[in-house]
Amino acid sequence: MKLAVLFSGGKDSTYALNLVKQEHEVKFLITIIPEKDSWMFHFPCIKLTKLQAKALGIKHITARTKGEKEKELKDLKKAIKKIRNKVEGIVSGAVASNYQKSRIDKVCKEFGLKSIHPLWQKDQLSLLEEEISCMDILITGVFCEGFDESWLGRRMDKECLQDLIKLKKKYGINLSGEGGEYETFVLDSPAFKKKILIESWKNVWEGNSGYIVVEKAKLINKTI
Repeated sequence: MKLAVLFSGGKDSTYALNLVKQEHEVKFLITIIPEKDSWMFHFPCIKLTKLQAKALGIKHITARTKGEKEKELKDLKKAIKKIRNKVEGIVSGAVASNYQKSRIDKVCKEFGLKSIHPLWQKDQLSLLEEEISCMDILITGVFCEGFDESWLGRRMDKECLQDLIKLKKKYGINLSGEGGEYETFVLDSPAFKKKILIESWKNVWEGNSGYIVVEKAKLINKTI
């Protein structure tokens, strides 16, 4: 099948892309860029998806949204409408969010496209272990009790995963971050032809939440 991937640049949409790319042709990445907060779409580092698209060598479709609940779906529809006749399905990285999945399913049904969610209902601990094993993932934002500023810019590795498990036990967070607890950005994955080097960033911290703003980043060759 010819597919488009709803692409935030985070761990789940990137891993979903990796999986479907093994059997199908990914023709487009679709990135919705919110002004700031959004019910459906990532905000931290979202503009860096253009570097990821170059690393992947896949055509990148972008659209802006104010991030207003339900209204932001109209912006998603506008983006999908541009390529609706060039693909057979839309892929998302939804894992456990019925809010996200149900709305994507509805939009796809309107356009007569298949709605594909390769990560849906997977065991979240196993999924994170898979993602960490094959991708270089950076935590770019934290937005709930239990996290502090030291999490910003942290690499996701086995130690990080153990700390997330502790937060789940203490605060009941969603391990995958689908409750908006944290957001991520992928620096390298098996599908990338080059990887991303972030040379400088600054933290934006407000109260008990925050995110990073990348000041300088570039593509570099992978070492063998």
